[in-house]
Amino acid sequence: MRDQGSVGVARELVMHLLGCHVTDVVLAPGSRSGPVALALAAADQQGLLRLHVRIDEREAAFLALGMAKASRRIVPVVTTSGTAVANLHPALLEAVHARVPVLAITADRPARLRGTGANQTTDQPGIFPGVPCIDRVPDIGRADGPQHLNLELDEPLIEPVDWDFPTTVSMTPSTPTTPPFTLPTGPRTVVVAGDDARQPARVLARDAHWPLCAEPSSGSRNGEALVAYRLLLQHSPLAGEIERVISFGHATLSRPVTQLLARTDLEIVHVGDQSTFPVPAGANVRFVDAVAFEEPDADDWLGAWRAADASATTAVDAALDGSTPYDVARTVNAALPPGGLLFIGSSSPIRDLDLVARPYPVGERRLLLSNRGLAGIDGVLSSAIGAALARDSSRAIAYLGDLTFLHGSNGLLIGPHEPRPDLTIVVVNDDGGSIFSTLEQGSAEYADAFERVYATPTGADIATLCAGYGVPHQRVEPAALADVLAIESSGLRVVEVPVDRTGRRDLAARIDAAVLVAVGP
Repeated sequence: MRDQGSVGVARELVMHLLGCHVTDVVLAPGSRSGPVALALAAADQQGLLRLHVRIDEREAAFLALGMAKASRRIVPVVTTSGTAVANLHPALLEAVHARVPVLAITADRPARLRGTGANQTTDQPGIFPGVPCIDRVPDIGRADGPQHLNLELDEPLIEPVDWDFPTTVSMTPSTPTTPPFTLPTGPRTVVVAGDDARQPARVLARDAHWPLCAEPSSGSRNGEALVAYRLLLQHSPLAGEIERVISFGHATLSRPVTQLLARTDLEIVHVGDQSTFPVPAGANVRFVDAVAFEEPDADDWLGAWRAADASATTAVDAALDGSTPYDVARTVNAALPPGGLLFIGSSSPIRDLDLVARPYPVGERRLLLSNRGLAGIDGVLSSAIGAALARDSSRAIAYLGDLTFLHGSNGLLIGPHEPRPDLTIVVVNDDGGSIFSTLEQGSAEYADAFERVYATPTGADIATLCAGYGVPHQRVEPAALADVLAIESSGLRVVEVPVDRTGRRDLAARIDAAVLVAVGP
């Protein structure tokens, strides 16, 4: 490949990407990647693909991640050599654990320069553990999840050429199918749908008459899915009657679900493998590729769970006063129209949504996404922007906390010539990390150190930050959020919603107590 010269390599790369049906490419410019940048710019000008240029490699990679999650296509992110490459690592780690097809294309000096003092030269092959590293363009796309293509580009890097891209169609190899594992009727069963479980979990639960515990980003939380399932697993006697669990996706959101999947006294069937099962699997766990069932169960088991869920949901609603983070989550959930996209931040927002979000009707094509592979707060804003760019949605909303927003605020740094999505970014601002107040470290005995080492308030002025990036900003109280979200808008806008976190631990305790009274023994 190197024998054809750097321009030839760049031409071959773009032709192969087009043959793999790549529609979007993210570029963080640099000198060594110059020929690839010019080839991509030419393909963009010819309408063959859409190029997105960013100056921050970390945010560029998370932008590609969001696009790949929403489109389920390969999305490359291109960098120059040196430290630029290392900045891709967080997004690629997320892509590994969520199996997202991000393709890192890193320009490199020739191998003969490694180990010398040559500028911007380090050992780039294998720099991302767990990500298959290739150095041949034809090997692109032969992996489940991310890949790393390291291109050794030698001088001359830039030559005046006419770019033309005759494409060849790459055939996707068919995936062999195996017969589903058939579940006998009898054991009292619940279905758990973790991140990216998609519709098979919902369809199984519906047809077999089993209760469905579906996380917001599962793709299964519609139809008859339960709302307050995690509180039922904590407080309802029904939890003690479970005899079998069928698990889909990557369930990491709540301790009650993780504790359920960690049990060794019941049968657990997981559609997937250990990489998507949140605890080390015991002898009672069976990994399968697909499931079927013999006969639907009687309705009494499912009916009992639905009745308990209705009681628990009523108790939760009664504990809210319209100004809490849960009220904000409920408003965001209700504001998403059919065909809409909602990208949810990690930490508190997705857990708040999980507790109060009513399931949507089946068939209305809402897409809820979150970075749950490693569940970090970094890059969420860029991932949301990427998802909004990649999907034609009736409305796109990002819902995240203030620390997540500030951590990834460089995602708003978009040049004047770059495509911008229509995306409303709802920032729940409690000036810190309120999730820790509901965990062990939020108890009174750690109060002296809590604010500094856990809550980490910043006092940042989000309005001023947005002004610096040229992004419209509006600050509204929780009660006014529904009206603001009902307004059609174009481009990026930030809606900041202030909430008080000082009573967060007490609120969680009151909700627990109310649900225990409603559904407990």
